[in-house]
Amino acid sequence: MNKTIRIKYHSNEIEKLTYIDGKSDWIDLRVAENVSLKKGEFRLISMGVSMQIPDGYEMLLAPRSSTFKNFGLIQTNSLGVIDESYCGDNDIIRMPVYATRDTELKVNDRIAQFRIIEHQPTITFEEVESLGNQDRGGFGSTGKN
Repeated sequence: MNKTIRIKYHSNEIEKLTYIDGKSDWIDLRVAENVSLKKGEFRLISMGVSMQIPDGYEMLLAPRSSTFKNFGLIQTNSLGVIDESYCGDNDIIRMPVYATRDTELKVNDRIAQFRIIEHQPTITFEEVESLGNQDRGGFGSTGKN
């Protein structure tokens, strides 16, 4: 099903967002300003866009896999969640970052990516004495013998 996201660009310098079918359903976001950060600094980096996400959906914002390697940046909230109420003209998407080294960002550097997902359905919890399933081996046990 195709969804439309209304978007307002706050910079004429950044490349327009595109959905690349068949590659990944995450969409890259680009830095909208030149930024210099010193090791240990925190900053909200502007992605230069405001969006109106469809009702019933939310945006997940995460760093690209190369963001730490290329720029030494860590997203401070690990994964950003933006709901459809963040939709005003000046509700600009920003990525909160912490610099682990001195770094320079240029307009159009790709440091973030997003996807939209439907809101979680209403969940009911049923308390039980046993789940009745075999234990898997503990947290972090996948792939270990």
